[in-house]
Amino acid sequence: MTRLTVYTPPAVSLAKSPSRSNGVVVVGLASSSGDDANLLGVPANLSKAYSKQLSSDVLELATELGATSELGAVTVLPKTSEGRLVVVGVGEVDVTPAQVRQAAASALRSIVGKEKVTGDIAVSFDIVDPELIQAAAEGAILGAYSIAKQGRDQRAAGPVIEIISNNAKAGDAVERATAIAAAVATARDWVNLPPNLLYPESFAADAAEYLKPLKVNVEVLDDKALAKGGYGGIMAVGGGSERKPRLFRAEYSPRGAKQTLALVGKGITFDSGGLDIKPADGMYDMKCDMGGAAAVLAATAAIATLGLPVRVIAYASMAENMPSGSAYRPSDVLTMYGGTTVENANTDAEGRLVMADALARAGEDNPDLVVDVATLTGACMVALGRRIAGLMANDDLTADTVLDAAEVAGEPFWHLPIPDHIAKGLKSSIADVKSSGDRYGGALAAGAFLQTFVPDGISWAHLDIAGPAWNDKDAYAEIPAGGTGFGVRTLVALAQHMAL
Repeated sequence: MTRLTVYTPPAVSLAKSPSRSNGVVVVGLASSSGDDANLLGVPANLSKAYSKQLSSDVLELATELGATSELGAVTVLPKTSEGRLVVVGVGEVDVTPAQVRQAAASALRSIVGKEKVTGDIAVSFDIVDPELIQAAAEGAILGAYSIAKQGRDQRAAGPVIEIISNNAKAGDAVERATAIAAAVATARDWVNLPPNLLYPESFAADAAEYLKPLKVNVEVLDDKALAKGGYGGIMAVGGGSERKPRLFRAEYSPRGAKQTLALVGKGITFDSGGLDIKPADGMYDMKCDMGGAAAVLAATAAIATLGLPVRVIAYASMAENMPSGSAYRPSDVLTMYGGTTVENANTDAEGRLVMADALARAGEDNPDLVVDVATLTGACMVALGRRIAGLMANDDLTADTVLDAAEVAGEPFWHLPIPDHIAKGLKSSIADVKSSGDRYGGALAAGAFLQTFVPDGISWAHLDIAGPAWNDKDAYAEIPAGGTGFGVRTLVALAQHMAL
């Protein structure tokens, strides 16, 4: 089949100096002690060109045009016969991967596609550390991303990007960055697709085609198989829509793998709220409610592309939550995969139901760690805002492991608890458990509910990405407007850790 949307990331390479074909060289402006500022990575030929042709020192010219060391601040300098400099603030002079990633992304987003800035692009920050090189390449690719406009020709190929460094042995860092950023872009594409094009059946088919070139085995359960298998949560949530649900399973099992990582993603391709219908202004962006499924499937592709020696089994619970005569109801009692009964409290708390089925199924794979990823609760957004995701786990060691991976990846999470009194608040008089508690601590109650379906003895973490999975504001750093692909980088970093 033809893929629903295909993003080809810019070609990225490592070089000691910018090629003559580079129309633009991005350099850094860093702050040091006092009010001093330093330019990082200015090529000698361009420095001479600005001095000779514009009679100006590059730093003086950049300062006159308003350049600052504020992280992500971009200033485009005039063109010379040797090319053009673009100056981006990188913050403190002792740069971190996060600074480099954000600066490169901000610069690329500011100049790609602009009429006055054409040609290939070199990113020159005077860096040699492989982590910084990877961050620069990731930022450049993510910053160059654009949303595909439906009904028109596919996006034009991006610019060729060179990462400038004296470390000629860091090519692996660029390869890692390319695989990870390409996966993030795919997750963004899925989230950005309108729900009349991306629905459970088409999502499953597109994901299967996406994974086809890789050493990943795919299994898709349709509505008949789900009913036969007892997946009561997925069937209930998807029962109100003419577009039937799917459970997507992808397994990457390389030789030498000593650990198994199970990933479970929420794939609600559109969430109307069901019979507990959302207000109109709360429904428009609900095509993003499959951001968790997009993250786990894209991360699995990146892990397979990188050949990491860890077994990964990804589950994506795909359903469309719609109101109709066949829709499930508040107060229904559902029998989940594995036999646990659930008293449904609210049809707009559907994500935890489809996740519960997949978590119970994932437990049968005996993973060393299971991580679920979901745009799960508005309560988490109220608690942490739009840019920080919530993390819950069944032990502190697991939480610390995931937080360490998130720090390496540059994605912000905050560890939230699952208190005993919250879990006890999910007791039901007519079922094993109730799907929701009262209005307080809603994100924690959702985590407590999901934990019910994790088998004893298996380490588990729950990532509530409701806030950062979708950006309805202006782009910032490496984050675009619309789907962000949040979570992909953390999951890949986690797999890298487990592969050690």
